[in-house]
Amino acid sequence: MLEIDHLEVRWKEVVLKYNFTVEAGEILTIQGRSGVGKTTLLNAIAGFEAVNHGDIRWDGRSIVSLKVTQRPVSMLFQEHNLFEHLSVWQNLQFGLVGDDIEQRIRAAAEVLEVSDQLDKSPLKLSGGQRQRIAILRTLLRPEPIVLLDEPFAELDATTRLIANDWVRETAKATNKTVLLITHQDEDVARVGDRNLLLS
Repeated sequence: MLEIDHLEVRWKEVVLKYNFTVEAGEILTIQGRSGVGKTTLLNAIAGFEAVNHGDIRWDGRSIVSLKVTQRPVSMLFQEHNLFEHLSVWQNLQFGLVGDDIEQRIRAAAEVLEVSDQLDKSPLKLSGGQRQRIAILRTLLRPEPIVLLDEPFAELDATTRLIANDWVRETAKATNKTVLLITHQDEDVARVGDRNLLLS
């Protein structure tokens, strides 16, 4: 279980407050108007934002004092966080573990319709292709908590549905605990188990 226990984070002149739990293996979609603190919440869980008060616990253990690299978290940023000096294939292999990782990458790339982009530089990809590559890499990483910030924003309607289904199926098959920020009600209905509206 992921516990966000009376968490307070200062953002500019505002103190943002969060208090909720997410069951292990649950997909929680997060909505709210711009500026309400959705991205700040994910950044705090990942360790990129300092916590003023409260705690973040995973399986009963506080992770607030852990460095970013020590947290059980895989995060997809709005900027897609691909290394531009590496090929798409090298980006996908980075940080992944397991004897079957090549097979898993190729299978996912086929479903997300980017299998013909694997040898390219990220600079040669469209925004939607970059987004699908970043989604693929984030979900295939070994960390149990997955944080997705607007992961489908640049996808057309058909590709969005494909990505929706792949994210849900992959998360459920690997028992990932997912927090997914979205402005689209369709993402909430198709991907999430529960929706959190921040106000």
